[in-house]
Amino acid sequence: MTAMNVGQMAALFIKPDAPLRIVAFDGSSYGSEDAPLTIEVRNSRAVYYLVNSPNDLGLARAYLQGDIDSPQLVPGNPYELFKSLVAVKPYLRTPSPAQLARALASVASHGWKRPEPPSIEGPGKMRRISEGLLPHTKAGDSATVSYHYDQSNDFYALFLGPSMTYTCAVFDSPDTTLEQAQRNKLDLVLDKLGLQSGQRLLDIGCGWGSMEIAAAKRGIKVLGVTLSEEQVEWGQRWIHDEGLDDLAEIRLMDYRDVPEGDFDGICSIGMMEHVGHKHYPAYFQEIYAKLKPGAMLLNHQITRCNSNQGKKAGLFIDRYIFPDGELSSPAEIEMTIQDCGFEVINQENLRQHYAMTLHHWNENLAAHWDEAVSMVGEPKARLWGLYMAGCAVNFEMNHIQVHQFLAIKPDADGTGTYPLRPWWPRH
Repeated sequence: MTAMNVGQMAALFIKPDAPLRIVAFDGSSYGSEDAPLTIEVRNSRAVYYLVNSPNDLGLARAYLQGDIDSPQLVPGNPYELFKSLVAVKPYLRTPSPAQLARALASVASHGWKRPEPPSIEGPGKMRRISEGLLPHTKAGDSATVSYHYDQSNDFYALFLGPSMTYTCAVFDSPDTTLEQAQRNKLDLVLDKLGLQSGQRLLDIGCGWGSMEIAAAKRGIKVLGVTLSEEQVEWGQRWIHDEGLDDLAEIRLMDYRDVPEGDFDGICSIGMMEHVGHKHYPAYFQEIYAKLKPGAMLLNHQITRCNSNQGKKAGLFIDRYIFPDGELSSPAEIEMTIQDCGFEVINQENLRQHYAMTLHHWNENLAAHWDEAVSMVGEPKARLWGLYMAGCAVNFEMNHIQVHQFLAIKPDADGTGTYPLRPWWPRH
């Protein structure tokens, strides 16, 4: 039996009329020279990554190391490449067991190898557990949040822009700038909560402090909490530079440890992805206890599209982006909020807005590519471009969504009073 080259292996999985050409390090190729998309397999390590992890993790490892690439790739913004790969999906096929065995035997004939993953890859779930970092415990949450956010603040600033807001913006039109759209989002949250000057807001998972600045400028007394030391340092300096120390504060603190209560409003923007769906009841009960009767919660989070989709993210997301991250459907989340005693007033899907937000972030990263690589190295810069572009495609294809839930804590008799019609301006 003769050994198979990479082009022959590709033929097992891809139909010959696919809009894709594979060019490999061993001199082989597969697909039409006129194909709109070319993928280059630059070395044998890429093959071993894919054989050992034939899923999104294997592909990501090879891409981050530069072992697979494409002439069509824009550094920092592989969105168009992803869209081209989506067009290839109908042309994929499953090899027979005999064909697959032959391909594996061909790889093994060169020696079975398990190459080291990229140095930026985080530990798997079992290793995290063995180190005492149980999912969604205080220690586990602290470690996973630190892993994602305690990077370089200056690196995040390259693609987030001056707002330093790492959540979905709200666009009036496709021509709205990212900065205006992020102001729209902050205003929308505060307007929905209906907070007035002198009232108190708790911001759970506050990021770098954009909500604290926006709220304090309205005269609202705001406390933000995060588990990222880098975010606390940036946010406290920002608050001081704006002269808002008397109104705004950011603490390195788990939301469960906040000693204050009787808040006039609580917002949680892009934090629930870290909580874990089994912990939703405890999470909303904690928020319920910290609010005054008649006060409101604004919960903003990425969601699944329906309850039949799995909760857990893939191995790539778990190792590189959000360890232990989980998503649930809007119906499951709303049911839990109401079961904890809240009355849900409004629910809004911002799916299209998040795709637009991600496009802006990718464009910013691509525009500052050389600077990003010098800050964090090419694998990590590739990682963020890969993650954001992939998310943009998934939001556009309605594989994931993002929802805002506005809920009120009823008075002692179980009722709440609020305006008869939506009171917030439309953005």
